[in-house]
Amino acid sequence: MRSHRRLLIGFAVGVVAAWAIDQLTKVWAVARLEGGDPIRLVPDVLELRFLRNGGAAFGLGDSMTIVLTLIAIGVAIVVVRLASRLQDRTWTVALGLLLAGTTGNLTDRLFRAPEPLHGHVVDFIDYGGFFVGNVADIYLTVAALLILWQSWRGVGLDGLTDTQRAATTSHKDVGDETETDGPSTGEHRGQ
Repeated sequence: MRSHRRLLIGFAVGVVAAWAIDQLTKVWAVARLEGGDPIRLVPDVLELRFLRNGGAAFGLGDSMTIVLTLIAIGVAIVVVRLASRLQDRTWTVALGLLLAGTTGNLTDRLFRAPEPLHGHVVDFIDYGGFFVGNVADIYLTVAALLILWQSWRGVGLDGLTDTQRAATTSHKDVGDETETDGPSTGEHRGQ
C-alpha cells in the first residue's frame, strides 16, 4: 500500500514538473524566437525555429483544432483514471509523460491565440526540416515507446505479466476451494 501511494505521489509530482518545464520552454520560445532568426544547434539536424501549430503532428489536421482539443481532454481523463491502478514504475513514467505531454499541448489549445479551444500549439524544436515540435512532443514520443515496450513484454499496470497474473489467480482459486463431500479423491469443486 505504501509503495502504491509513493508511485501515485511520484506520478503527480512528475506530471506537474514535466508540464511546468514544457510551459516554461514555450514561454521562452515565444519571447526569444517569435519573429526572430532560427538558432542553429547542429547544422541540418537540429535548430530552434518558432512555429504555431493549429493541427497535430506534422501540421496535419490544422482545421480540426477543436477536435484535437477534445481528444486531448479525453486522453487526460483516461490517464488520470488509470493512474489509480498503477503499481509498476515503468508504467508510472509512461503514463506520467503521456499526461504531461497531453496537458502541455492542451494548455496551448485552451489558452493561446487565436481563441480558447482553438489555440495553436507553440512548436520550436526543428528536427532537420522533418518536423517542428516541442518538449511535450518529446514526452509523448517517450511515453509511446514505453507503452509499446511494456505491452510487448505483456506487463500490466500492476507490474505483473499475463503469465504471473494467471499463476496468482489460479493459486488463489486452489487455496479458496474446498473438497467435495465424501472421501477425498483429489478433486476440488469447480474442476
